[in-house]
Amino acid sequence: QVQLVESGGGLVQPGGSLSLACTASGTIINVDAMGWYRRLPGKYREMVATINSEGRTLYSDSAKGRFNISGDNAKYTTYLQMNSLVPEDTAVYYCYASIRSSPSRPTFAYWGQGTQVSVSR
Repeated sequence: QVQLVESGGGLVQPGGSLSLACTASGTIINVDAMGWYRRLPGKYREMVATINSEGRTLYSDSAKGRFNISGDNAKYTTYLQMNSLVPEDTAVYYCYASIRSSPSRPTFAYWGQGTQVSVSR
């Protein structure tokens, strides 16, 4: 059993910053990648940023230059530093991880429960 626990989020004014963290726990052989997705109001879930076990990162166009993803492989943890936030960043942010929990099974995608980020005056 693998669980992802997110922390951070909340309410911030436009131009402000927030930091999210996500830690995976349970039976873990290795973590191939972790990342963050978000669901804007009334829209589909979209990728925000991902990082693989080698440290390679990928950002959405809206996140480039404003958000920074990092990871701690030893702690199965990923962080998302969000700067210069705008109201359009308001969404539920979900942690994602691609994890192998058994030598005989392929990697599987796990999701956190989601954390609300609201950008408003």
